[in-house]
Amino acid sequence: MQVAYLGPRGSFTHHVAQQAFPEADLLAYGTITEVIKAFESGQVEYSVVPVENSIEGSVHETIDYLFHQAEIHAVAEVVQPIAQQLLATSADKPIEVIYSHPQAIAQGKKYVQEHYPQARLEMTASTAYAARFVAEHPEQPFAAIAPHAAADEYGLEVVAQDIQEISQNFTRFWLLGQDKPSLSLPADEKKVSLALTLPDNLPGALYKAMSVFAWRGIDLTKIESRPLKTALGEYFFIIDAEKQQDELLSYALKELTSLGISYKILGNYMVYQIK
Repeated sequence: MQVAYLGPRGSFTHHVAQQAFPEADLLAYGTITEVIKAFESGQVEYSVVPVENSIEGSVHETIDYLFHQAEIHAVAEVVQPIAQQLLATSADKPIEVIYSHPQAIAQGKKYVQEHYPQARLEMTASTAYAARFVAEHPEQPFAAIAPHAAADEYGLEVVAQDIQEISQNFTRFWLLGQDKPSLSLPADEKKVSLALTLPDNLPGALYKAMSVFAWRGIDLTKIESRPLKTALGEYFFIIDAEKQQDELLSYALKELTSLGISYKILGNYMVYQIK
């Protein structure tokens, strides 16, 4: 079995793919869009993509592609604790440029400003790519913000450990596929993720959409708006609902349709935890 992930090796996504599919042939891709397209085109059986970080919020590239361009469902979710390390080829070398993914930079920015205020921050496609780049230029005053796995993968030293600003830092990853996988990870809850598009001529449309779930006792754990990319001020809404009874959810979706509210199922899945 082949599984696509956001590479290179040593990224958080790589670690999730290893934990979820320990026996699979893991294939690295350079961008989230390429990872999703790998499943879409039949190159792999599953794709592993980040969808939301507890500090920085949703990963828009994932959400927007799944809404606007794909007919793919998340069949499982894996929650990964995130710890960011400052890595370099030598712990005592000067650091003038720090590379990492934008979310990792945001998570470690306070530490960098306090300890390396002169350092320039450069964004990369992933934390592991940043670590690999630093490893490939040992003569340069470079460092990377990346996980421990990247230090092991690329032979880097940990200059500073756990530099993320907030200790309670988690990222949700979606496994995209045709069939629900059997994972040997602790299972938590069942959820469904929907994207709602509201009609222009329905006063209180968002309130009515939420009421469809509220009066049935369906708990919504997330609501977020994203641009529809049609005109300024037009949005679709992403909601996550705890999945209790299939029948209740089915009735809720039918009522949405009767109100003229369109929906797209982004995922129907079990949530797993990496401890």
